[in-house]
Amino acid sequence: MSNEAEGPAVTVERRGSVLLMGLNRPQKRNAFTKAMLGELAAAYGLLESDDELWCGVLFAHGEHFTGGLDLVDVGDALVSGEGLGIDGGRDPWRLDGSWTKPVVAAAQGWVMTLAIELLLAADIRVAASDARFSQFEIRRGIYPFGGATFRFVEQAGWGNAMRWILTGDEFDAEEALRIGLVQEVLPDAQSAVERAIEIATAIAEKSAPLGVRTALRSAHLAREFGEGTAIEQLRPDLSSLLSTADGAEGLQSFVERRDAVFTGR
Repeated sequence: MSNEAEGPAVTVERRGSVLLMGLNRPQKRNAFTKAMLGELAAAYGLLESDDELWCGVLFAHGEHFTGGLDLVDVGDALVSGEGLGIDGGRDPWRLDGSWTKPVVAAAQGWVMTLAIELLLAADIRVAASDARFSQFEIRRGIYPFGGATFRFVEQAGWGNAMRWILTGDEFDAEEALRIGLVQEVLPDAQSAVERAIEIATAIAEKSAPLGVRTALRSAHLAREFGEGTAIEQLRPDLSSLLSTADGAEGLQSFVERRDAVFTGR
């Protein structure tokens, strides 16, 4: 069961153009039930669909990011092949098509199984120094099914990914930093969340949102269809951006030697 009596299993807070999404089942180490997955999917759906939101932050309340799935709640659904409660929102593991909004994630404490895949699906990741990671599925008779089999390999390299996927061994924040799973390690959970918000705020307040979306699309094109496909779009995309109000503002701010003020148009 989720923690309905104590509030939502996923908190959602708008902070300007940034959406903060907080895993909020700390008494169960933020283990995911179907209801909690549905709440997080709804939050990701809001981020992606609302034009006033330009960047998201994924974090966790309590001592741990997440221990993974609450198998007591979701076990039958996994065996039967049922969905896990993400209908009506967007898949937090970003396995359901194209995405246009960046997500910065902050992790602490236990970062188990699907938690690693949540990080791999985010665009920028930071961690507290106490973070402990494990792609533990292989020790439960299954395997990672949220994207680690290809994203972990892509982002950390074959040997680094297989070292942890095939053993289920635990590794620490410094190892996560070494292999590129996270980009920064902070002293504690509060510092990690604050840093994630700082990065997301910089993206939302200083970067042109249309430029951010186009950059993400270009990177995804290259990853999914090869560099040639991305190269074909570089100049057409640049021309399109320069024809927007934000493109004109960017050029004018350069001439006037000031920070640009972007509107997303």
